[in-house]
Amino acid sequence: MLLAAGLGSTSFTVGKAIADNMDPVVLTLIRFCLATLFFYPYVKKKYALGKPTLSSLARYSLVSFALSSFFILMFVALRYTSAINTGVIFTLVPGISGIYSMILLKERLGRNRLVALFLAMLGAIWVIFHGDPAKILALELNKGDLIFLGACLLMAFYTPLVKLLYREEPMPVMTFWILATGCGWLSLAAAPRLLTIHWNSILFSTWAGVLYLAIFCTLVTFFLSQWSTIRLGPTRVMAYSYLYPPLILFLDWAMGHGLPPTRTLPGIILIGLTMVIVQREAGKERYDQKITKTGG
Repeated sequence: MLLAAGLGSTSFTVGKAIADNMDPVVLTLIRFCLATLFFYPYVKKKYALGKPTLSSLARYSLVSFALSSFFILMFVALRYTSAINTGVIFTLVPGISGIYSMILLKERLGRNRLVALFLAMLGAIWVIFHGDPAKILALELNKGDLIFLGACLLMAFYTPLVKLLYREEPMPVMTFWILATGCGWLSLAAAPRLLTIHWNSILFSTWAGVLYLAIFCTLVTFFLSQWSTIRLGPTRVMAYSYLYPPLILFLDWAMGHGLPPTRTLPGIILIGLTMVIVQREAGKERYDQKITKTGG
């Protein structure tokens, strides 16, 4: 999940660099389609990929609907709100995902993990606003923020649904069909826009960015997240998204944009400490469950 978070954080920088050169919904559709096409030969050869049953297709479509709807609503929301506002609202996703897990999977979060998730959210917000309380207090919510909140409510379903709907099939097979059905949902949203794009005028650098997003920020991160969800649980996996703000700041520094303000350090430290608490508490719970099952 550290690798997945590291790759995922680069999607913001790459996406920002190419977003002005291609319609965002179409970009996301191409990103999903390329990831599906690149993954198909491997899954076909290794697992003799065949047609899924209707029930399996419904399971995969339900997971991909949550993902695809998030991306679509995010782009709609950004017409009315700022990236800062969406970054703040996105910090609610791990906590909401934990609530979903409690309801759908009977996962016990415990007081310590609930407090840790809340503190990590505060730490992420502190980093997003560069440690400036005045900017936090000046935050104003609008129509776009409500739309993005709806997007986050759907995104929070992602990891709980993966674990709930997993039926012991090879994880690459599940990953492939989630990507493939996601292409279907995104095609419905992108269809009216496809004929309006001047394909010949798209720069090579834009296609290179799309290719990077498709392979590393879609195919690899989706597989790692789904594989980890089965082994770590949805709440632990979603908690890694709190690492995005400090990782993005580090990436900006590595690209020569300078160090982040020292005021952000308390937020980064808080995220690190609370991540340790979330992982330790969840690991202890899994150990206790194992001991109970074995009668130890």
